[in-house]
Amino acid sequence: MNIQAMMKQAQEMQERLKQQMAEMRVEATSGGGMVTVVVDGSKQVQSIRIDPEVVSKDDVEMLQDLIVAAVNDAVRKVDDRLGQSMSGLMGGLKIPGLS
Repeated sequence: MNIQAMMKQAQEMQERLKQQMAEMRVEATSGGGMVTVVVDGSKQVQSIRIDPEVVSKDDVEMLQDLIVAAVNDAVRKVDDRLGQSMSGLMGGLKIPGLS
């Protein structure tokens, strides 16, 4: 395979990955579903749902902790999905720093 064909293939893989990231939505919860966060493939928070039962002015700290836990879990899930996508696009090829 010549270098030009390899570059074209790499560009196509990059475009597919960008498309996957744009379409990806990952949901994570904390507190047994009290807080639900949806994050896209670019790790941008798209929505946060909070069970009204959790909202208490006497325990704001717990609610904050639940939100942080849900966001962190969602970001980890995005990383996992992107890692799987990269592995699939690369056909199992191991590249240091990417795998």
